[in-house]
Amino acid sequence: MEPKPSVNIASALTRMALKMPEAPAILFPLGRDASGKQRYETTSYKALDEESDCIAAGLIASGIGPGTRATLMVKPSTEFFALTFALFKAGIVPVLVDPGIGIKSLNVCLDEAEPQAFIGITSAHVARSVLGWGKRSIRTNVTVGRRLFWGGLTLEAVKQAGREVKDFQAPGVQADDIAAIIFTSGSTGVPKGAIYTHGNFMAQVEFIGRTYAIEPGEVDLPTFPLFALFDPALGMTTIIPEMDATRPANVEPRNIIEPILEFGVTNMFGSPALLNRVSRYGVEHGVKLPTLRRVISAGAPVPAAVLERFTAMLPEDAQVFTPYGATESLPVASIGSNEILEETRHATDLGKGVCIGRPVEGVRVEVIGIDDEAIDAWSDALRVEVGVVGEFVVMGPQVTTSYHNRDASTRLAKIKGPDGQTMHRMGDVGYFDEAGRMWFCGRKTHRVITAQETMFTIPCEAIFNTHKAVYRTALVGVSRGGQIKPVLCVEREATTDGPAPGDAALRAELLALGAAHAHTASIADVLFHKAFPVDIRHNSKIFREKLAVWADKKLP
Repeated sequence: MEPKPSVNIASALTRMALKMPEAPAILFPLGRDASGKQRYETTSYKALDEESDCIAAGLIASGIGPGTRATLMVKPSTEFFALTFALFKAGIVPVLVDPGIGIKSLNVCLDEAEPQAFIGITSAHVARSVLGWGKRSIRTNVTVGRRLFWGGLTLEAVKQAGREVKDFQAPGVQADDIAAIIFTSGSTGVPKGAIYTHGNFMAQVEFIGRTYAIEPGEVDLPTFPLFALFDPALGMTTIIPEMDATRPANVEPRNIIEPILEFGVTNMFGSPALLNRVSRYGVEHGVKLPTLRRVISAGAPVPAAVLERFTAMLPEDAQVFTPYGATESLPVASIGSNEILEETRHATDLGKGVCIGRPVEGVRVEVIGIDDEAIDAWSDALRVEVGVVGEFVVMGPQVTTSYHNRDASTRLAKIKGPDGQTMHRMGDVGYFDEAGRMWFCGRKTHRVITAQETMFTIPCEAIFNTHKAVYRTALVGVSRGGQIKPVLCVEREATTDGPAPGDAALRAELLALGAAHAHTASIADVLFHKAFPVDIRHNSKIFREKLAVWADKKLP
């Protein structure tokens, strides 16, 4: 039997380097000159491919070989791209964790991932040394930048070792070989490490490119580092913005708008929080972004008001697309701002949920009855009728099959499909409408179960989010007298037209809104919160578990 051909996600970069070697792959900001103009370092596809080859060869020569798990903590930069593709080429498994998830969660994640190598910038190594990250498993350190007391290799030493390797050939990998371990955002507990195969990544690239008709030669402004990794595989030039990627809600709008106008950016990825901030500035200053063909936003539902503001800056034929998915399965479905603003937003405001579109081509989505227990194998009897709220279950080549060292979590999240494929339980509840569109109603673990009813967060919160003095709301359950009481937590809108109502007045107005709808009529308690706790990845997913603890302390 002939060996299967190698399937490595990094091969997509090599193909682009052969196809358009001198085209710019990455532009990285170097700071502003005396006139205030941003300066950039440009790396071509050929240079990025060769640099990643050199690093891959040097890592293997230094004893960090195929199958090694290596934690990667490097800020968005040219080195981040070169290192990531080098790890893929070498068959090394990058372990990607958001540093902002907190020290305790980071320790848990790295203990579970059991990395044998740690590749990071100087400050990451300082934190690792002081806090003991991965101390039981890490054997080799590579420092990107200045190495201090911890020893090990520097990236420059790795590159030098790579230069001495003649005619480097990347080790062969198959579609089902592990490519990376990517941790979830932890919005419903400690983050879990989803195991990605090279086949998963290849499917993602194909689905994203096909769904949004992305063409080689386009220019992308990705404000989330992991999404930027798709760019070289799709043939897009990456413009890395000047921003703190862990705080998209605090971005300086001009640092987003200026590169779009200067480089003719055609594609942009941004969280709802970032779009909210940039669109407020853009509308206030009459900004137009004529070259953008599409904006992609994920992490949480994008409010219709934000879509209205941002699309006002776009050409008539451009849209904001809101793909639905998760770390374990992306993309699953997609919808554009035209359909949302012209049709589905009205149903959302009435508490019907948020329309997340139709499944992308090649992905199967089912809705099953809500069950908190594990389900071993698929059965058609699990499926609920159209219009009934249940849990979304997904099957396709982009679906990850397990979590690393989390057998219990894997059993709860995965179902053996009818043809042996893995089906992933999204942990989200919602339903299909008669037109085949998916409607999102919230996280399964966030539903509030009272003695009288089961309340879903998104449909309930939407009623109150229509108030002009409200930025966002969160429904949580608090135990009182042996019963669960629904409590509405409210974060005020920062800017309003005219004087903002006081707490007592706004509370009365919100309760009146809730009383007008059957599914929110039972809400009698409203609490005001200065700023909701949200995920570090997008600054958009609300940590309702933390809010529930806060509400329990605040409620009489």
